[in-house]
Amino acid sequence: MIKQIFLLIVRFIVGGLFIFSGLIKVNDPIGTSIKLEEYFDVFSYDIAPFFANLKAISLPLAVFLVVVEVVLGIMLIINYRPKFTTWALAVIIVFFTFLTFYSAYFNKVTDCGCFGDAIKLTPWESFSKDVFLLVLIAILLIFNKDLKPNNSFPAMLVSVFSLVISTGLAIYAIQNLPFLDFRAFKEGTDIPAAMQPSANLEYSYVMDRNGERVVMDVYPTGDEYEFVEMKLKNPEALPKISDFAIWNSQGDFTDEILSGNKVLIMVSNISKINESNIDRITELVRGFRSTSVEVVFVSASSEEEAEALVALYGWDIDYYLADATVVKTILRSNPGIMVLENGKVKGKWHHNNTPAVSEVEKLFNDNPVSS
Repeated sequence: MIKQIFLLIVRFIVGGLFIFSGLIKVNDPIGTSIKLEEYFDVFSYDIAPFFANLKAISLPLAVFLVVVEVVLGIMLIINYRPKFTTWALAVIIVFFTFLTFYSAYFNKVTDCGCFGDAIKLTPWESFSKDVFLLVLIAILLIFNKDLKPNNSFPAMLVSVFSLVISTGLAIYAIQNLPFLDFRAFKEGTDIPAAMQPSANLEYSYVMDRNGERVVMDVYPTGDEYEFVEMKLKNPEALPKISDFAIWNSQGDFTDEILSGNKVLIMVSNISKINESNIDRITELVRGFRSTSVEVVFVSASSEEEAEALVALYGWDIDYYLADATVVKTILRSNPGIMVLENGKVKGKWHHNNTPAVSEVEKLFNDNPVSS
């Protein structure tokens, strides 16, 4: 009896963590695919070049992984086909443990994306979490014969239903935007404010004094001290946004973009732009001509490509550049639309949901149609 209660608790802990992790990533499969691409880039340099080829299938692979996490977690909790489920979870957790150990030990990918953008873990925290799960799954494998299978028809229906629903949610999130935005540029964010520390940054100084390490809050002036390193005491006060910058060959235009009413047409990669809704975006661009709203084009490609694209579509708007990672963080869409009012994020859209001019106008506190 005690053994069954113990195994039930273990099943719920492991299954619950996999469901939680999977659902967060089902919310944003593109974010998971971006993280996989980071790993493939690292592995292509450190292990074997063929890993670079896997970047082409990073999105379907991401969908597969996040859906499997949810489905296996549910199957474990309801005890449907426990032998298959525990072995499948063992394979997955061994894979994840390898990734997190590689990230932590070699300091290659500093965020494994285990819980998407919702919960940030350090590489060693991620590795510790996976080792904990690995131990629990090992317990389930050892006592696999004590897991009484629930192979009933209702259990099968629940498993199939979870597969269909989680797959549908993942596809919907790809075709639109994540249901919940956990990133720094979510709607309502005041970008200029988020670029500033929330409090004065405080540092401690690690010094060497005659072979002894000492930590001091004030930098010493004595000759007997040798500087070793400086540590931030309140990292929670760091700016939430540290990499937002807009520029072109004429200079830096970040401040200009963060002032007034702006509609940003953003593209992370011009060579991979989805043109299926370009006509609707063109209507949006033309709808704000001769108004106080400025529409600009921001891409992570070259300035020459940006200039050619704007000319191709006849948009007649200014074009700027930004970091590719920043653009992908802001919008999981290529292209996508973001509306700013004095740097505050008023709205974001996938190109499939390109808004009408009237829909954007309602977001501004002033009258955007006045010249």
